[in-house]
Amino acid sequence: MLGALLGGWPGTALPTGLPLLGPAPALAQATLDEATTIRVYERVSPAVVAIETRTGGGSGSIVEASGLILTNAHVVGGERVVTVRLTDGRTFQGDVVGYGENRLDLAAVRLRGNPTNLPTVTLAPPNSVRVGQAALAIGSPFGLQGTLTVGIISRIDTERNLIQTDAAINPGNSGGPLLNRDGQLIGVNTSIFTTGRDGGSVGIGFAIPTNAVQSFLAAVRSGQASTTAAAGRSDREPAAITINGPAVQGRLDDNSNILPDGSYYNPYIFEGQAGQVVTIEMNSTDLDSYLIVVAPDQDDLYVQDDDSGGNLNARLSLQLPYTGSYLIFANAFAQGETGRYQLRVIDQSSAGNPGLVPGQSGNPQGRILQQQGRLGPGDPTLSDGSYFQEFPFQGQAGQRVVIRLSSPDFDTYLLLVDEAQDIVAENDDANRDTTNSELAVTLPRDGIYTVVVNAYDSRGQGQFFLTVE
Repeated sequence: MLGALLGGWPGTALPTGLPLLGPAPALAQATLDEATTIRVYERVSPAVVAIETRTGGGSGSIVEASGLILTNAHVVGGERVVTVRLTDGRTFQGDVVGYGENRLDLAAVRLRGNPTNLPTVTLAPPNSVRVGQAALAIGSPFGLQGTLTVGIISRIDTERNLIQTDAAINPGNSGGPLLNRDGQLIGVNTSIFTTGRDGGSVGIGFAIPTNAVQSFLAAVRSGQASTTAAAGRSDREPAAITINGPAVQGRLDDNSNILPDGSYYNPYIFEGQAGQVVTIEMNSTDLDSYLIVVAPDQDDLYVQDDDSGGNLNARLSLQLPYTGSYLIFANAFAQGETGRYQLRVIDQSSAGNPGLVPGQSGNPQGRILQQQGRLGPGDPTLSDGSYFQEFPFQGQAGQRVVIRLSSPDFDTYLLLVDEAQDIVAENDDANRDTTNSELAVTLPRDGIYTVVVNAYDSRGQGQFFLTVE
């Protein structure tokens, strides 16, 4: 993830027209020094609890000194009473007193026994989180209470109201706090993209931000919170899907996994080769299709699409940067949306493919990458408020590539970044008569390169068409 977009790339000239959050290189400011990490842990960890149920467990944060615990709905499940273990060894029974509405993955537990003067976690102000800032997670991964992991905020999905982080979040971290460098709770860790029930983090975790947390806690304290647990699961194993195989017939419903925003998804896995060009299509007449692709052994690949397939369909085309496994998440855009879909993965690397025009799927021979998409709300933003998306490809030293970005809706801005997150090239307008962008570059070394699709200013949003040849 290009968290460095918020602060420039160390060792390179900064892109013109891209205001920064602070002096370059700002990414270094996200690195926590040892004293800060220790201070946050010693201050907050006593207020982070382990929650045990008859079938599993997770973590939680004490938010009131009298024993109100904030956690995930999927941690407590449908149980009315859970066991809560404090870091000082004390154990309490706790009553589940509220669940988030509309499948929001939050729950509240009130400890029995009238405890007093318990340590608490302080909530950060709403909307105070920024991409690139440091993030710390405390919880009980795999039952190991009081475990600390550190990372950054990788992305903020304002449309779905989710925080994405690369801080390691593993089974058992669910319900625990995601913290800023001041020890304030900026989110409730709720899920990860993984390879199954017992799989660990692949560097992509999600947390529910404080604006949703504060609304939920207000409902709990006023007695207005729901007392009914929503059905759902998060442990469905990825099903194998074959490149150029028959289309998979799937269905999103209560048997599917659930993202923190309440949308269903089914996971799939396929094997690919570095440099292979694939198109992934999800088609449905029942639901608004949403595709997400990640590499489980890497944390720098996250590609998504909503409407590039036309109508309710989603389509992604990309050159695979690694040899190995790739995860596809067949998702619905809306909360609780159900229905049938078809999913297929097509190899576009072989010769004989027809030429490509905008709106068609596939890559012609010689084309490294093509993507038609939409830039706008839900995408990460730079400090000037302009939206951006990232598309990786495998390159070789001395290889000549031409990158073109066009849009009928906004003034485009194009960047090419290498594995070290250094800018290789950038462009605003291909010529004085157009707002489209173009780069012709000789790649300096072997490795993974990332094309950054950006709007010139915060007003820019709409359809775009990207090619790398």
